Amino acid sequence: MEKGASSFNIESTLKKNVDDDGRIKRTGTVVTASAHIITAVIGSGVLSLAWAIAQLGWVAGPAVLAVFSFITYFTSTLLADCYRSPDPVTGKRNYTYMDVVHANLGGRRVQLCGLAQYGNLVGITIGYTITASISMVAVKRSNCFHNKGHNVKCRTSNYPFMVIFACIQIILSQIPNFHNLSWLSIVATIMSLVYSSIGLGLSIARAIGGPHAKTSITGTTVGVDVTQSEKIWRAFQAIGDIAFAYAYSTILVEIQDTLKSSPPENKVMKRASLVGILTTTIFYVMCGCIGYAAFGNVAPGNFLTGFGFYEPFWLVDIANVCIAIHLIGAYQVFCQPIFGFVETWCSEKWPENTFINREIFMGIPCFGTTYCINLFRLTWRTVNEK
Repeated sequence: MEKGASSFNIESTLKKNVDDDGRIKRTGTVVTASAHIITAVIGSGVLSLAWAIAQLGWVAGPAVLAVFSFITYFTSTLLADCYRSPDPVTGKRNYTYMDVVHANLGGRRVQLCGLAQYGNLVGITIGYTITASISMVAVKRSNCFHNKGHNVKCRTSNYPFMVIFACIQIILSQIPNFHNLSWLSIVATIMSLVYSSIGLGLSIARAIGGPHAKTSITGTTVGVDVTQSEKIWRAFQAIGDIAFAYAYSTILVEIQDTLKSSPPENKVMKRASLVGILTTTIFYVMCGCIGYAAFGNVAPGNFLTGFGFYEPFWLVDIANVCIAIHLIGAYQVFCQPIFGFVETWCSEKWPENTFINREIFMGIPCFGTTYCINLFRLTWRTVNEK
């Protein structure tokens, strides 16, 4: 009788810990999904929006920001309804972006979309590695300028900081999947809001107390600031920068797959997308417009790492450290779909291979929890970061 009761309790516990399709129970909420979105969308590129506004001017700049924020939200709501198919509420779950493509398009388009998605994700992670190292170099250069003067050539190599970044990612890459990333995304979101606020505050101070900056309705002036060809080229580049600043569709489905099944995932995801995009747009408009007011038509590409500000050097240092921490978290948000794709493919290709499929559970002292180690995951993710 006791054995039967024990067996029933174990079975009951297992049912509580899994979803209706047998996968691990999801615990994501609007808060965690919004954190993932803000982590993915707000990058250090927010600090270059003053330059983008300078190329487009007071009218076109904010208008382009508003247009792309609306397009991003609208397309996000469409994609959120594709998470389950054929019915967006009761249909079969599509766990990844590629599953959505396969369910709705199929054929050769699956391979083409896969190439586009994973190529995009790899490019973003490379860019984040470089940008994080630039931010850390900026800390050393800021201290050098403070101690030796602004005209000194303070040269520092990026490579040691790239190595440090990679070592941190080797550790964080052992986080099994997207479902366990919530805490990291929340930390990264806080960091992004901190450095955006610092940049915003410094811009306000400069706009109020600094030298008068030349601005105009149409942005940079042909014949004064730029040539005709440069004006056209930079305008398109600025539009591209703003469009890229909102891109997160390649990981939207993976974020949605972390949400609890009730209330319906598509409704929660639409709410999270609204919160995330509204938050980022507010920061984008403020940083872009106030940054343009502060620097005018000569706004730098990045007013923290590009040394639009030298003082207070300690505040600039804090902002650059926050950028680096944010990019550490954002890197994982964009890397997890790549990890998941490779590991799922290998598991399906070699289902009997214990090296690939065996999960080893280890207890973590003092925390009262267990950590799941997979030797293939450990090896492949470590090699990938190198």
